[in-house]
Amino acid sequence: MSHILTLNSGSSSLKFALYPLAGASSLDALSPRYRGKFSGLNGGTPKLTLQDGEGNPTTNDMGELPERLELPGAIARLLSWLDDLPNLSLAVVGHRVVHGGREYHRPVVLTPEITATLRGFESLAPLHQPFCLAPVAPLAERYPELPQVACFDTAFHADQPDVARQFALPRDMTARGLIRYGFHGLSYDYINQVLPDHLGNAPRERVIVAHLGNGASLCAIRHGTSVASTMGFTAIEGMPMGTRSGSLDPGLVLHLIQQEGMSVEEVTELLYKRSGLLGVSGISGDMRELLESPADEAREAVELFAYRAVREIGSLAAALGGLDQLVFTAGIGERASPVRQAICRGCEWLGLELDPDANRRDASRISRADSRVGAWVIPTDEERMIAWYSANCLQ
Repeated sequence: MSHILTLNSGSSSLKFALYPLAGASSLDALSPRYRGKFSGLNGGTPKLTLQDGEGNPTTNDMGELPERLELPGAIARLLSWLDDLPNLSLAVVGHRVVHGGREYHRPVVLTPEITATLRGFESLAPLHQPFCLAPVAPLAERYPELPQVACFDTAFHADQPDVARQFALPRDMTARGLIRYGFHGLSYDYINQVLPDHLGNAPRERVIVAHLGNGASLCAIRHGTSVASTMGFTAIEGMPMGTRSGSLDPGLVLHLIQQEGMSVEEVTELLYKRSGLLGVSGISGDMRELLESPADEAREAVELFAYRAVREIGSLAAALGGLDQLVFTAGIGERASPVRQAICRGCEWLGLELDPDANRRDASRISRADSRVGAWVIPTDEERMIAWYSANCLQ
């Protein structure tokens, strides 16, 4: 049976899913045979979780993991496991690639030339792009005839108006691609596709989607098209995140380098790995741990996260000219009801009235029936989106 393999590779994890190609007649019809994730790679404590298509834990046939596992080793274990699965052949592999630059606005079948171009964008997303592309070479070596498809996190935002993408920099810099790209596009694309299934006849001309996880951003969608997003040139702008600072005064970065003597490498580590929820709380970058902690520092980190989300929503609502629906998705958005409550309370001025009981139950609709602005919880599925685009590229 022919299958679609999807890969989402990061600095410390490798997510994968396996979909029967026969189910690719529509996005809704796609159903995974397996989902899995290697975590704790490249220096952490390695762990593998494997589930069947119904989300139930299933037997791990990849052997006992060593005390330390690098990304190439995880890829090798995954490929060996795939080779041993009965009645399985791969029709296509779909990769989540964070950055497509200005060149790639749609999924594309990888060639050596395209892969080399994408590697040239590593400076735009140094903590993501190299890992996204890491599985391409071993797959090509093992399955030389197997098509591989790149699906870009930047693509959904490529049609934003120029005024939403431009920095106030000299024109020659803008021409060189120093613009706002936006990220989490596969997640926003999926939510945009399934909105009618959840909202029914509710108005959805002006929608803000809040992708709140370890990485966090928000996107303004008008008539199904991205018109503004909180992330820009890199995946650090906008919301504070698990360990990323989010937006700050560029002069602060200059101060750190010029006055405090920090190197570029030290500033990079500070802004990407030691800031955000972890930096503010001094406890953890995991929202679950902060919500369970009695410490004032944990409470302050959660409050800052919600406050910044409300401010970003206000900005995006201005870009939309109003707001019909607010959608929460990703790990925090789907499961952290106290965070959603704080954000919705801060949006009452927009006409959003929260249903506290529905919010506690993680219901699909968490706003009151008579609320002028609807609030929703819709699980995202980037892997399904990748599988859908990869199958379409075969055609």
